[in-house]
Amino acid sequence: MITLTSDFGFKDPYVAEMKGVILTINENAKIVDVSHDIEKFNIRMGALMLAQVAAYFPKGTIHLAVVDPGVGTERRAILVQTNQSFFVGPDNGILILAAQNQGIEHIYELTNPKFMLPKISCTFQGRDVFAPAAAYLDIGVKASDFGREIHNAAKPEFANVKRTNNSVIGEVMYVDGFGNIITNISQKEIGQTKRAKIKIQSLLLNLTFGKTYAETKTQQPIALIGSHGFLEIALNQASAAEKFQVKAEDKIEITVN
Repeated sequence: MITLTSDFGFKDPYVAEMKGVILTINENAKIVDVSHDIEKFNIRMGALMLAQVAAYFPKGTIHLAVVDPGVGTERRAILVQTNQSFFVGPDNGILILAAQNQGIEHIYELTNPKFMLPKISCTFQGRDVFAPAAAYLDIGVKASDFGREIHNAAKPEFANVKRTNNSVIGEVMYVDGFGNIITNISQKEIGQTKRAKIKIQSLLLNLTFGKTYAETKTQQPIALIGSHGFLEIALNQASAAEKFQVKAEDKIEITVN
């Protein structure tokens, strides 16, 4: 099985071209679209979405993710092998959150021309490099055949969470369609708690922790661990991001009471 995640949208032929390449190499490939509505160039959003869904696919799934503002530059094309699945895409951090969650075993740079299209575009490596790699993996080519093993894949700041005394510092990964503020801070970082002080930029909130959005009154804030294991700040039936003027990349600090 091959999943596709990108910021390409469906107006242009890019997604179909990648699927055409995959199916030409492996006509029996089973392809699942995760999303092609990632905000343009938003690596952070793509990384979190991939991390959210990867755990729910069968062992051996190949996850192809392309949000690639650095296409055609010296950034590398990589294949990450975990103990659960494979991740194919640019070495810009989009694969790392999901791969770390599964336990990274090997990382290979995609350099073997045998597993690429004959002509490589400087602007569309999703079609010419990543799609062929995913297809060849799917028919049984060994990960180590794609290129040399590397040990220093890009790990962006948004993949890191820091601790200071009794506080945890992370950042807003993205705002979902309901206006929920989704962070990169996981349940294990904060443990079990009933209340917490949360600082986002100059905003200071003292929030109750709940398990559902409806545990607070309508349009009132609540903190909770969302369905994918990350801290969220939400309003019951309203947009927390709009009310508190919060956006992706804002720093967040949480102090457990």
